[in-house]
Amino acid sequence: MGLLKIDKSKCKQDGLCAKDCMTAIIRIPEGGGFPYIPDNMESMCRVCGHCVAVCPHGALSHELVPLEKSPAIKDELKINQDQAVQFLRTRRSIRFYHDKGVEKEKIQKLIETARYAPTASNSQLVEWIVISDKSKIHTLAAKTTEWLRQLLKDDPAIAKASPYLYQVIAAWDGGYDPILRKAPTVLVASAPKEALGGATDVVLALSYLELLAPVMELGTCWAGLLNGALTALPSLKEYIGLPKKHPHHFPLMIGYPKAKYYRLPERKQPRITYI
Repeated sequence: MGLLKIDKSKCKQDGLCAKDCMTAIIRIPEGGGFPYIPDNMESMCRVCGHCVAVCPHGALSHELVPLEKSPAIKDELKINQDQAVQFLRTRRSIRFYHDKGVEKEKIQKLIETARYAPTASNSQLVEWIVISDKSKIHTLAAKTTEWLRQLLKDDPAIAKASPYLYQVIAAWDGGYDPILRKAPTVLVASAPKEALGGATDVVLALSYLELLAPVMELGTCWAGLLNGALTALPSLKEYIGLPKKHPHHFPLMIGYPKAKYYRLPERKQPRITYI
């Protein structure tokens, strides 16, 4: 197949691509020469693109990760340490939203950016469901509440560990949605059972997405109660079209936040053990 394409006028034969190859399949001829992948090793390629990214000369392209689709990193867009720390600390869980729909173009941009999150073995198997129908979102919240009601009835001991669940049900009965907070959109990221790190892949993709959201004037909140219901109720998974063979999933609320924040709340000091 010839996965690697080398511009011999630019290649310095420095071997950086071979040294950085995660599966060590890129070879440099004995005595020096241009990099290549033996034919019998091409199937081992993880299509990670490291070989394209690590070449400072722009000399290497990959059949599945083309150089022309791998833009150069711009120094002027890099952020310093203080900016990065503040950016991460400003992330908030948003539970109150304006009654305004999220534009499809913004959802598309968020998901397209989230695809750059790492996945186990670079499998890239995360899929997405976008729910913007208000009646469906209300139904999801209602079915989750009924699941919680039955759960507490069948096993009251659960309330000892999570006493707030009674408050959740009481709030719903009082006309307030504590499940999905009347968010205008709910995103569900999922991965099939063959994804070796499926649960982690989903969480990482959602984390990338929720960090970008505030830059687009949007807020997010992880919908843990709905995820519990999706895990317990196959009928609920079917209701939103979540594939049966996708055991890894998590929903996220998203919308335009009503609140604006001006401070960076403190958190507990980390417990660290150096060995």
